[in-house]
Amino acid sequence: VNPRRVVFDSLSELRLLAGAGLRYRRQILALKQHFAERNATVLMLDDLTASSERELQSLAHGVVTLEHIKPEYGAEKRRLHVNKIRGAQFRGGYHDFIIKPGGIAVFPRLVAAEHFRPFKQEMVGSGIEELDRLTGGGLSRGTSTLMIGAAGAGKSTLALQYISETLSRGENAALFSFEEGINLTLGRAEAMQRELLSYYENGNLTLQKVDPAELSPGEFAFRVRTAVEKNKAKMVVIDSLNGYLYAMAHERHLVLHMHELLTYLNQQGVVTILVTAQSGLLGDNMKSPIDLSYLADTILLLRHFEAFSGVHQAVSCVKKRSGPHERTIRELRIDPHGVRVGKPLLEFRGILTGVPEYVGIEQ
Repeated sequence: VNPRRVVFDSLSELRLLAGAGLRYRRQILALKQHFAERNATVLMLDDLTASSERELQSLAHGVVTLEHIKPEYGAEKRRLHVNKIRGAQFRGGYHDFIIKPGGIAVFPRLVAAEHFRPFKQEMVGSGIEELDRLTGGGLSRGTSTLMIGAAGAGKSTLALQYISETLSRGENAALFSFEEGINLTLGRAEAMQRELLSYYENGNLTLQKVDPAELSPGEFAFRVRTAVEKNKAKMVVIDSLNGYLYAMAHERHLVLHMHELLTYLNQQGVVTILVTAQSGLLGDNMKSPIDLSYLADTILLLRHFEAFSGVHQAVSCVKKRSGPHERTIRELRIDPHGVRVGKPLLEFRGILTGVPEYVGIEQ
């Protein structure tokens, strides 16, 4: 027959047939010498039930370890680790993979240093003059923006405003939602007089509903890369980081994955918007599930505040690495006509606390 590829599935069967451990190791060594003379590639599968047989790995030219992780809730996660490959350079660390009809799909660990594309440094506007003033002329290409605030403060709607403006300039965009479905997102955009359905159908807008219980971090990074490299997305929105956090086993993993992903997007010249929901509504009890403020180049803070027997929203830019920005607090309004940003709220003090003090002249 003279085969070019030989698969032994599995070595545990050979181990049982050999009986003694020494005899088993001698048989494996004899097989190695036999196929080496015939220029054949041999793949040996083992379940590693016997930890004492790990020294057999020294006989192989390459060793790949597959792991099957069973979380308390959600689908199983699978990952692989390349222990060694003689005479070749390989990607270290763990790589997520899935089993699907037709085979398997492996998602190599993202290394941002390997991906760089020259791009033009310029500002990206929102289509709202007052909001662009607040951010010092707009968001810079190759930077990330963190929109943080309580539930209902307008974070997702404001992100849709940026996406709509990007699409109207003829550029592509991508939205990965961990919370809302595609129909709900399109309906929200239509309610604010922003039509996104045609862009979605034409492929200019990538909309994906992400289930954190089913998706691994490696596969999510692969989807983002596909949107940027194949669909040429110039803006990527992740809504929200809370859902992304639930997809991770530990909080520290989120920081490492997000740092690598943001570095990759920045080097591709993509404008990235991250949405994070805080617990609490008013007062000093506003808390975030994780602090990613140091990773963001720009931070937009959205708040509810009480004034004149009503609940209002405010927006402020508290950080921008790429240049100066306005340090005022402006009122944010969302109505059937879209998103509107008002003048600086100079008549109030303590707006970001949620319970401001009116210091202006009573009307």
